[in-house]
Amino acid sequence: MQPVNSSVSENSILEVSHASNHEHSDNRMFGFVVFLLSESVIFLSFFVAYIVYKTTAIAWLPEGVTGLEIKDPAINTIVLVSSSFTIYIAEKFLHKKQLWGFRAFWLLTIAMGSYFLYGQAVEWSGLAFGFGDGVFGGTFYLLTGFHGLHVLTGVLLQLIMLVRSFLPKEYDKGLYGIEATSLFWHFVDVIWIALFTLIYVWQ
Repeated sequence: MQPVNSSVSENSILEVSHASNHEHSDNRMFGFVVFLLSESVIFLSFFVAYIVYKTTAIAWLPEGVTGLEIKDPAINTIVLVSSSFTIYIAEKFLHKKQLWGFRAFWLLTIAMGSYFLYGQAVEWSGLAFGFGDGVFGGTFYLLTGFHGLHVLTGVLLQLIMLVRSFLPKEYDKGLYGIEATSLFWHFVDVIWIALFTLIYVWQ
């Protein structure tokens, strides 16, 4: 019998293991994309309902309300959309194994998302109408609140990923968590652009 080359065997095992992990990661990402598509359908149904109500209602705005203030929401929009660029840069640093850059831009993204949530809370506290003030009041709080819940989820996911970056060689095992969180954040930003246009620009 010929002796088994141990180095060849180990390399074969590593290659099979890497291929298996890559396939597993791809399956998880595919499932996550399907999840985001299902979320898109929910938001789309809300958008369609808003448009139908707005175009058919006799009295759309609550009594005493002439429109929404757009300046602060516009600033919040710029901050949130800009955070898509910071999280992209953070990912690039991580791919280069530069954790200091990843943590800096990832933390900046968290701060920008938190600022957006703060701005939304301030806006809500100053509004002259509530959830029960007609169809407009109900749809406004439903849409912005549901989106705000997604922003909060995104911020929490980012915090978890940031903490994981301090574990030794944590991201040597794969970047599925980072990639999924980043994709979710881009999704949240795109949805907000549509929502901002629908509610604040089209008044």
